[in-house]
Amino acid sequence: MESTDQRAADPNAAQAPSGNEDVGNSDVEVLSRQVSECETKLAEMRDTVLRERAELDNQRKRLQRDVEQARRFANEKLLADLLPVLDNLERGLAVEGGDYAVLRGGVELTQRELVRVTEAGGLKKVGEPGEPFDPERHQAMAMVDSAEHPAGRVVAVMQKGYVLNDRLLRPALVSVSK
Repeated sequence: MESTDQRAADPNAAQAPSGNEDVGNSDVEVLSRQVSECETKLAEMRDTVLRERAELDNQRKRLQRDVEQARRFANEKLLADLLPVLDNLERGLAVEGGDYAVLRGGVELTQRELVRVTEAGGLKKVGEPGEPFDPERHQAMAMVDSAEHPAGRVVAVMQKGYVLNDRLLRPALVSVSK
């Protein structure tokens, strides 16, 4: 009996494995394998998220750069179209002599070229004598009696107004008939 008592008293004594421990070990192995697979999937998902974030950040930077470029060169076409007007003005200033008729002709030609360029860019004049007064596009500077024009019509234009693609840039300063 002593040997049985010695075995019970010795916690380090080897015990024979029972059938339940084999089932427990296989469950632990299955769970360990599942945890390992989940950790692998988690690492892959983290990598994917990091790559997506980096791609979004690169796309944001690219868009920011494109917007900045568009801002910097938005008026490139307009300025390129204005270069001939500038050339004509420089040529006119380079001419020596006192022939004002030639100078006036050159200025009129330059003005026509400038009007052509601005109209091609969407700029339109506002404020012609005879047109109805529009408080959205005209600023009345004076009310005058007029036999030629009915009441509420533009009689005289002190300063032309301009509209860019239906947006008022500057109202016309006008005299309006009473």
